[in-house]
Amino acid sequence: MWAQCRPLVLLRPRPGLWIAARGRKSRTDPPAKSKADWLRVPTPVDPAEQLVMKERYQQQVAIIGALRAEFKEEMLRKRYEEEVGSLAAERAKVETEEHQKLMAFNNLENERLRKIREERLQQEAEEEQEQKLEAAIHREKKREEFLKEKELEVLQLQEAVKNFITLENLDERIEEALDNPKNYNFAIDKEGRFMRRTVKQSADRNPPGTAMPSPPE
Repeated sequence: MWAQCRPLVLLRPRPGLWIAARGRKSRTDPPAKSKADWLRVPTPVDPAEQLVMKERYQQQVAIIGALRAEFKEEMLRKRYEEEVGSLAAERAKVETEEHQKLMAFNNLENERLRKIREERLQQEAEEEQEQKLEAAIHREKKREEFLKEKELEVLQLQEAVKNFITLENLDERIEEALDNPKNYNFAIDKEGRFMRRTVKQSADRNPPGTAMPSPPE
């Protein structure tokens, strides 16, 4: 029989590919005519078996309740020992030792960082001192250069004062100017040559009443 039904099983469509032939029956639809008068018959129960099952169920409930109470009591005992009992003291001891170790490590790390910070601050102070010294040297050099420049200017002014015209040397300078006349009347040709002519030469070449020659181009 299994051999006869096997081809049908193989040819049966997969669950994901079923195609519904019609919709599902709704709650308001009347029952089928073939089931209109059908009434469900209660399953027959043996009284003795029912009594045994009830007793065993009560035993199971009692056993499970006892086990839960035992586990709960054990859990509460462990929690109490961890918080108040000997385990709490041991844990506090372990925490104290760990805290001491961490504090020792923290002190060592702080000491190491303090040394590094002091070295850095010392180096920065030395660099700042060097920069201040260099700045002071630079300012001193600038001051010396400024003083030398001003001294040179004073010397130049002192030399220039010797050539100033004063009331004391006014007559002497006038006589010197008359003895050494200077003519600023000159022309420059296209090649850059100066063409000078004294006052006497101009008077000889251009007597009074004649026009001055035009400068050379």
